[in-house]
Amino acid sequence: MSAKKQEAAATSFKNFEPYKLKKGEEYMSERQKDHFRHILRQWKAELMEEVDRTVSHMKDEAANFPDPADRATQEEEFSLELRARDRERKLIKKIDSTLDLIDSNDYGHCDACGVEIGIKRLEARPTATLCIDCKTLDEIKEKQEHG
Repeated sequence: MSAKKQEAAATSFKNFEPYKLKKGEEYMSERQKDHFRHILRQWKAELMEEVDRTVSHMKDEAANFPDPADRATQEEEFSLELRARDRERKLIKKIDSTLDLIDSNDYGHCDACGVEIGIKRLEARPTATLCIDCKTLDEIKEKQEHG
């Protein structure tokens, strides 16, 4: 799959209407939770479609090439696709656990400090579990430990 198609598939879930807060609306109201459920379900559906496309592509394109170079090229292509699907499989699990957080009213608050993550950040990264400050500190620590 071309890089352009992969990028489009990875970001197409972001084609949604940004949430508009109503005056005096409480954070993570039912309306807000429904907004994020919709985003997450749409994202998951798009990822699942990509999995189905990969399976059918690999079935259709699987051939036993007599030329070792052609065979190696096909195997490398399949390997790259499978790695991408593995990342997406992990992302689907994360989306499912995020949907569970919404259902249990634990969504939208930082796992580290407990503050509100914020609507805009959650729209940018619906599976976020850290506020921007804690995520920044986490990345700084990681850079210091791993160079």
